[in-house]
Amino acid sequence: MGTVNRRMVLKGAALASLAYTVGGAEVLLSPREAHAQGVPLKVLTADERVALEALGDTLLPGARDAGLAHYVDQQLSVDPSESLLLARALGVMPPYANFYRAGLAGLDQSSRRAHGMTFAELAADKRAEFVEQIRQKAPEGWSGPQSPFFYFVSRGDAVDVYYGTVEGFERLGIPYMPHIIPIKRW
Repeated sequence: MGTVNRRMVLKGAALASLAYTVGGAEVLLSPREAHAQGVPLKVLTADERVALEALGDTLLPGARDAGLAHYVDQQLSVDPSESLLLARALGVMPPYANFYRAGLAGLDQSSRRAHGMTFAELAADKRAEFVEQIRQKAPEGWSGPQSPFFYFVSRGDAVDVYYGTVEGFERLGIPYMPHIIPIKRW
């Protein structure tokens, strides 16, 4: 992990911060902060980022600004045994980047086939309709992981990054009661 040691990462976990590279240095930021600061992604391409953010905001409005792409990208860059992605918990075989790349490619391929444009280029109502289709079964032109499974994993990641913070708990009206209280708000 370069200059970031395990203790720093464990401390960061208590702060809901993850290690990102900014200007050649490893720093701890929340996915929201990394998104707001425009931290470059390590694994996902620009097109994959656009597709993932459009999917995330369709599944859960606000997921983009919560740093969904930065969260997924950062988790794709760590050792698979330490990944917090839902794909790991559900038994997807590493490297997890292959799963996300194939799912995002399938999303865009089938969107182009059905609508003549990528998923991110669709109007919000068309995106919602398309997501409802992939939730149920693979649309024509889909390749990659089964679309309902990709939908489920992507939705889980969006929920984690959006609601898995002190502010997220407040949005839900649930008291945040951690085993270890964070030193600062996320």
